Amino acid sequence: MASADLLLHPVRLRIVQAFLGDRALTTTQLRTELPDIPPASLYRHVARLVNAGVLAVVAERRVRGAVERTYVLRTSAAGIGADELARMTPDQHRQAFLAFVAGLVGDFDRYLAGRHIDPLRDGVSYRLAAMWLDDLELMEVARELAIVLQPRLANMRTPGRKRRILGTVLLPGADSDAS
Repeated sequence: MASADLLLHPVRLRIVQAFLGDRALTTTQLRTELPDIPPASLYRHVARLVNAGVLAVVAERRVRGAVERTYVLRTSAAGIGADELARMTPDQHRQAFLAFVAGLVGDFDRYLAGRHIDPLRDGVSYRLAAMWLDDLELMEVARELAIVLQPRLANMRTPGRKRRILGTVLLPGADSDAS
């Protein structure tokens, strides 16, 4: 598992997100997807992710005398372990959540800056819902979501499929009825 400090850097978080969906990318392809990140910075952050075992080299080829590497995300290494989560201070959790939310805002801004956006056609949604759940019911909801999502996470890229990003946040609400 990678550390929170490594993964929650805004640039590295965007690099990791670019690989979501079982993608294999070169740094050239990453530069195309993340054009606002200076190339030297992108290469430096990719190297840190490789050194930490979050990205793995799966292919190399010579391109005009240089070696072009293709990387994949090692999903098992791209998370923060339960032990580290338990040791994080409230301020560290706040920083982690802000990095997560900032990533979502950035993704949404890039979507809105695109040509021919159509939120209905594109399946864009954002909403809040409140549920009254005891701890067992909460665990059931998490299990049921995993059952629904797991097969879809294994989908391969094929014609007609678009890469979709699903971000979830589950927070306890303020107890407005402590009965």
